[in-house]
Amino acid sequence: MSLLMGLTSNMTSPSQLVIIRDTFTTALVKNLIVVLVWFILTFINSILIATFFRHQMFYEDPRYILFIHMVINDGIQLTVTITLFILSYIFYRINVSLCCFFILVAVFTTRNTPVNLAGMAIERYIAICKPLRYTQICTTRRTYIVIGLIWFVCVAPDITDLFITLATEPLSFFHESVFCMRQNVFKDPILAEKRKAFDIIYFSCVFLTLVFTYLKIMFAARGLSTVTTSAKKARNTILLHGVQLAMCLLSYISPSVEVVLHIIFPGRILEMRYANYLIVYILPRFLSPIIYGVRDKKFRKYLRMSLLRCSCRCTLKPVVPLNKD
Repeated sequence: MSLLMGLTSNMTSPSQLVIIRDTFTTALVKNLIVVLVWFILTFINSILIATFFRHQMFYEDPRYILFIHMVINDGIQLTVTITLFILSYIFYRINVSLCCFFILVAVFTTRNTPVNLAGMAIERYIAICKPLRYTQICTTRRTYIVIGLIWFVCVAPDITDLFITLATEPLSFFHESVFCMRQNVFKDPILAEKRKAFDIIYFSCVFLTLVFTYLKIMFAARGLSTVTTSAKKARNTILLHGVQLAMCLLSYISPSVEVVLHIIFPGRILEMRYANYLIVYILPRFLSPIIYGVRDKKFRKYLRMSLLRCSCRCTLKPVVPLNKD
């Protein structure tokens, strides 16, 4: 996963390395755009998180617990990737140990998103298809256990990359400075093949889960007229989860797309990488607030209250007492 769009390199021969950089103005504009997007998304996510924790009904509901977990996870992922983006312009090379930290956190949080989507789809399936057992199956305690399992499943395969690197590289390697890309830190070619295998497994499992839950809810909506409205909403939500999953998949096919576009437009590699970064890593982070923050009536009601409270605090001016001299 290449997160550094500020510059690229072209190896024409083993001894010849050509580094392509943006002009100062272009680099400044690109960084201002990503920082502005980060501020906007951080503000939106902060309002969502504040709304969640202000009302007990949300942090006792498995549906909203899984949602806010994804919001926090996406916020961490966005912060880490944008930090790497900016560092690639400022320093070019950073310490290997620091790079390992950034890369692993970015990978963990990127993997978390599709697995969390699968958990949310299963929760909707239980709510619609097994409503009488919902309160027994989907408890708050079990939801937090599921979140712990999501992190374990997503962290375990990739943390081994660090252990293998620790075992194969000398200690001095971790004190060096490198251009912070995954392949520059975790060099063993076997690790790349392992990552591809796990990517296929993860996304196949999530895709099959979304298809299974969607079909089950669709059949429930046809068979039981009393739950048609809620079933339709759940079905549409899972469809949006499918859109999110498709956008997550873009991060894995984008390197191949970049190669093809680079052949077609050889002089536009930096622009293509920047557009790829915005579409693949930034745009999907806008979907979570839309799915629950806007579409969900209950959450929208309290979200509006939080926004009004925030706007009132901004507009209220402190009263300055008159000086009686």
